[in-house]
Amino acid sequence: MRHLTIVDTTLRDGEQTAGVVFSNQEKLRIARLLDELGVHQIEAGVAVMGGDEKKAISEIAKLGLKASIMGWNRAVISDIEASLACGVDAVAISISTSDIHIEHKLMTTREDVLERMVKATTFAKKEGMYISVNAEDASRSDMDFLVQFAKEAKIAGADRLRYCDTVGILDPFATYEKIMTLVEKAGIDVEMHTHDDFGMATANALAGVKAGATHVGVTVNGLGERAGNAALEEVVMALKHLLDTDLSFATERFVEVSEYVARASGRMLPPWKSIVGSNMFAHESGIHADGALKNPRTYEAFSPEDVGLERQIVIGKHSGTASIKAKFRNEYGKEIAEEDAAEMLKRVRAIAVDMKRSLFDKELMYIYSDMLKQRQ
Repeated sequence: MRHLTIVDTTLRDGEQTAGVVFSNQEKLRIARLLDELGVHQIEAGVAVMGGDEKKAISEIAKLGLKASIMGWNRAVISDIEASLACGVDAVAISISTSDIHIEHKLMTTREDVLERMVKATTFAKKEGMYISVNAEDASRSDMDFLVQFAKEAKIAGADRLRYCDTVGILDPFATYEKIMTLVEKAGIDVEMHTHDDFGMATANALAGVKAGATHVGVTVNGLGERAGNAALEEVVMALKHLLDTDLSFATERFVEVSEYVARASGRMLPPWKSIVGSNMFAHESGIHADGALKNPRTYEAFSPEDVGLERQIVIGKHSGTASIKAKFRNEYGKEIAEEDAAEMLKRVRAIAVDMKRSLFDKELMYIYSDMLKQRQ
């Protein structure tokens, strides 16, 4: 099993989500949580912004975390100097490599892009920094130019190339081909930095890993610009269970961390969210619930305890008698007969349809109590 490095950018790209702002105390708390989870490198922010941003990065760098602390920069020496002043041990140097960005955003040439990148990288290397050179919009870049960019970055002192699918236009098959080509031709470590515009950020990150990428950029809950980034919890659990790559993360704390970041970012954690959503282990359908009660593995890819969740049997329109009996036995400590469960099920289904939802525990007890009273 080869080692992969998880690079979390919740504090940089995650905070670039429209409308999201973390307080400095929240940033420090998130950095500690990420470190405790097992994240290898934390991208702490953009120092050249100054003010609270620079202060937060400096304070994170002083926490003495096991994780490497990285500052994000444009390919500008003054940006890098601002990061260095914060005490980070790594820098990301970012510049666009696609022709559409070079022409319309930077309004310059490929040659100038190479010159800026090499100058900034050479400066950072002299300062003893670990360096990620970020190829912004790499997925829309000409491959020959991207390979040249990567080779020159490596010669200038870059430790890795961040391959940015900036507008999320890749699919896993294209990702695999592009990353394999880049790794073979440039001979440099590659980080996947994937966006979720077409809902494939995690899939593309995994495809990149299969093609030879050594680093994966993520954010908690998939926060990030527009549709967000590959989600930390999704990538780590998929690596463990689908690609047989266990990074020894404290995965049982994923729900705790996801809920904290959700509150800090003012972004709801949807019940249907992959890995950490409350519905992950909630079973209502009679067939599913019956299977899960007999053997959880029938309808669960991993155990709820692995990520800090609990199994729930939800009673509603799609429930069966086995679910009702199990609910009363396991949660209320009461055995009920099959005929009572069948009678309850009729009432449960009628009420669930009328109210357009599953039923709360108290409502189930009321139904059971009313049923017994009517027999007296």
